[in-house]
Amino acid sequence: MDPILETARLTFCEMTLADLDFIASMLADPEVMRYYPKCYSREEAEGWIRRQMDRSRSHGHGLWLVLDKTTGQPVGQVGLVLQTVDGVEEPEVGYLIHRPYWRRGLATEGAAGVRDHAFGTLRKPRVISLIRPENVPSQEVARKLGMREEKRTMFGGYEHIVFSIVRVDARGRL
Repeated sequence: MDPILETARLTFCEMTLADLDFIASMLADPEVMRYYPKCYSREEAEGWIRRQMDRSRSHGHGLWLVLDKTTGQPVGQVGLVLQTVDGVEEPEVGYLIHRPYWRRGLATEGAAGVRDHAFGTLRKPRVISLIRPENVPSQEVARKLGMREEKRTMFGGYEHIVFSIVRVDARGRL
């Protein structure tokens, strides 16, 4: 499949059911999923992939499979997902890197690439990230993207911090 976007070390592609082994492994890992309500079964991981495929068809974006450019191996998923937060539809930069690839800056690099794609190519005026208060590593990624804590809200039955950033041009205008 053709890449959607690339960064220095990563290539982003649409997820397909051919990615099920990797996605199921990642979503079943208790450390990777520690800020989610639960780990996913293989069947639930297949549903996860199908939702991303549906999002891509419906909105032109979703969570994308992220590959290491050098090896071609998948390392996680990063993308742009429409979320309804407090009654308002918002584009969320989401990122989840599989544990063997942690602490290499891949979440930050991938999320920055998606933020730039959302602002530059998709012309979104703003993006958010929904992050659980206890998920300090993801909060650090959001801050590295220039996002700021905006508010706290309930989302999916759990408290989340809404981090946000708005698109500005070279002159500092929205």
